Amino acid sequence: MVDPGPERLAEYAARGYADDVLPIRPKDRSWKTPQFITVWMGPIHNILSYFTVMTFFALGLNAWQVVGAIMTAAVIVSVGYVLNGQAAAKYGVPFAMQLREAFGHKGALVPTWVRGIIAGFVFFGITSVSSAQAFDVVFETIWPGFMNIGGGADILGLPIPTAISYLVTWVITVGLFLGGQAFLGKFSNWANPAVFVLVVIAVVLAVINAGGMGQVFSTRVVDSPVTPLIFITCVSMLVSNWAGPIVNTGDYTRNATSMKAPSIGFPIGVIGSYILFALVTVSFVAALQVVTGGDFDINRPGVFVQAISTGVGNPFVVVLLVLAMNVGAVAFVVFGNMLPAGLQLTAQLPKLFTLKRGAVLAAVIGTLIVPWKFVENTDMLFLFYSFIGSMFGPIVGIMLASYFVERKKRLDIDGIYADYKGGQEGSLPAYNWRALGVLITMSGRIPGIADLAFFAEVNNLAFFSGLIIGFVGYTVLTLASRNSSASVKNSSGE
Repeated sequence: MVDPGPERLAEYAARGYADDVLPIRPKDRSWKTPQFITVWMGPIHNILSYFTVMTFFALGLNAWQVVGAIMTAAVIVSVGYVLNGQAAAKYGVPFAMQLREAFGHKGALVPTWVRGIIAGFVFFGITSVSSAQAFDVVFETIWPGFMNIGGGADILGLPIPTAISYLVTWVITVGLFLGGQAFLGKFSNWANPAVFVLVVIAVVLAVINAGGMGQVFSTRVVDSPVTPLIFITCVSMLVSNWAGPIVNTGDYTRNATSMKAPSIGFPIGVIGSYILFALVTVSFVAALQVVTGGDFDINRPGVFVQAISTGVGNPFVVVLLVLAMNVGAVAFVVFGNMLPAGLQLTAQLPKLFTLKRGAVLAAVIGTLIVPWKFVENTDMLFLFYSFIGSMFGPIVGIMLASYFVERKKRLDIDGIYADYKGGQEGSLPAYNWRALGVLITMSGRIPGIADLAFFAEVNNLAFFSGLIIGFVGYTVLTLASRNSSASVKNSSGE
């Protein structure tokens, strides 16, 4: 790992860079392997992730195929975390600053705003709404008649009872974030294992209600042929759900006490968590199908909340499980959305924002965009993930190509923290035009272009196609640029 030393840090700070975006020296880091194992144990079991997997059953996948799609996504997400987190683990820099290597000082604003601002805001709202719908179950169980509050009235399309649940979710989430990073670390250390214990209990009850493991793994809700493209699309959707953290995984690995800690911890934590996640998914749907006789709407993402209350059965366990999953959802929002939004705003507009101020802005705007519209049905959820994947995939591909191919696992720290406003000549350009390949897959959502067969297929597999195009495209342009520079030198006699 590289230590910039106190003199350089002081020099960077004097140029106006906030403490939150300066490199973390190896001696000041605190995350060991256990922290990387547990950081996503709870967040993986958030309600939005389960809403996503309900679409797999709606597309015709059976239980075994759903499990296969989930575990394939788990391996891909783990690899993404490990590879895209290496640079930050080595140098201690946050995601927003690392981007300057690939995109240039000003060019980095594009992926920074895409990840930290757009995605941070939207994911905050959608995840919070999903949690609020789950809280409805808790409040109705504790206070029968809760769902009748307001007499059917709504606020901008959100029923009054769910609006109350959303407010509770919002206050808890923002309050935990404002408690500070040290408090969040302690919170995760005890909360995530607690989520695991409660989820295991719920799985046992769901399997019993479904009639045993044989019944669970024979579950198929929609009798429709499943092609390889449909299966890959499902994997892409779930990976897109975690594509944001893959993009800015450096915000976590920069705290690593060794290069091995995230490389070992992330795969164990993510893959292990997804094994349980898969069992929860298929057992809850199987129990719901048995108990209701198949009388439920699998095309409604909120059907998972129905699966919790109906499939598990025991009201006490239902309440505890929903609370536990909302702990996971809160952790997902805090670590995966509020933190990167705050860091990106602080990195780009240090005079206006602090980490906490930027994160609270994400919570406010994430509500103003009426996010409950995105979880009304599976089509809206699919559209959302397609859009998110088409933005994140190319960013990850370009970052990997820049660090491993172009830079050969080295970062120009002095260039990253150059004082452009003070007139200092930096070693990095303002814009790296080769990185504009990030726009290719995003174009599939533009009216007219979206009608072209090629771009339509690209967006159906948004994250994967974007990742491949970003990595291969940037690599080819980089190699071409090197050959061109070498030709110029040879022709000039150098």
